[in-house]
Amino acid sequence: MELFKNCKIFAPERREETQVLTAAGKILAIGDKLSVRGCDVQVIDLKGRCLCPGFIDQHVHVTGGGGQFGFASFIPEVTKAELAATGTTTVVGLLGTDGFVKELSTLYAKVKALDAEGLSAYMLTSYYGVPEKTITGSVAEDLIYIDKVIGCKLALSDDRSSFPTELEILRLINQVRLGGFTSGKHGILHIHLGNLKSRIDVLHRIVDQYPTLISYISPTHCSRTRALFDTCVDFAKKGGMMDISTGGTRFVDAHQAVALALEAGAPLSNLTFSSDGHGGVRREDPETGVVTYTPAPLTLNYKEMVALVKNGVLPLESALQLITVNPARNLSLKEKGRIAVGRDADFVALNEDLSIHSVYAKGQKVYEA
Repeated sequence: MELFKNCKIFAPERREETQVLTAAGKILAIGDKLSVRGCDVQVIDLKGRCLCPGFIDQHVHVTGGGGQFGFASFIPEVTKAELAATGTTTVVGLLGTDGFVKELSTLYAKVKALDAEGLSAYMLTSYYGVPEKTITGSVAEDLIYIDKVIGCKLALSDDRSSFPTELEILRLINQVRLGGFTSGKHGILHIHLGNLKSRIDVLHRIVDQYPTLISYISPTHCSRTRALFDTCVDFAKKGGMMDISTGGTRFVDAHQAVALALEAGAPLSNLTFSSDGHGGVRREDPETGVVTYTPAPLTLNYKEMVALVKNGVLPLESALQLITVNPARNLSLKEKGRIAVGRDADFVALNEDLSIHSVYAKGQKVYEA
């Protein structure tokens, strides 16, 4: 049993209480003068620091991305230490362009390993292409029978995609929806967006014709270009989610994209950050022409959240939503994203300057600066 005391609780909204009691990885009570009799309690004095929900990163290449420049360009896998140091206590692993050398079985094993190391890890089945790749034979059955599968991956409007048709997209939505019904996971179709002029026109056509399907669609890389961004803002205004990648290609930094989206009328509750961590990022030096291919960093969700606060875009309790409660709702992770009784005891303690002091996953310390 653990008692976190002398803390400013952001749940993510600001709370008046100053103590949180946890046991067996769950939050038991929140109050000002909590006491426990007859049990051993580890007291964790946070000395006035902010206690926030553990961060959720819903798009990470945990087995490493890459491969676009030959075998030597594969990116290494993610470690628990890397994730914990960024405040990430919940991660969703996925494949990218490569669904051949990078196997779903390997992804599942990596997700289980991160779970065994104390974090909460999940995965998406398939990869960029259609026909989809699965473990059991169908997307729906992957959701139903495989504990860690919570959705499906697809690429759209990218010259590396398989150029899925509207009917193929609808059939995948049907698969995640039916698999979600049976498994109780809800299910999402997480859609990588490229920079082709088709943008998300097909997604707008789908939700205009079938409005109830919008909660199963999760587009990402929405700030890759300004034109794509504007159509994604319209999608968010219809009630859809809009995931802004903090790493990879983008027309402005993520905190600036959030400011633009809010100004254009997108609801804050429909915006999320994800890192694209350990995806391969291609850069060409404009002066020398030298091309580099490096891992997308895992740190930018946290850094861009802080930038939202320090640049006056949002207060802390609002900025936290993009990496806590909003992705938890998008993924239907009902025990994540909020400091509340009955939820998982995933916390990030922040110093006054918003630097990370310590991180706890299911009540256990996984990082300390």
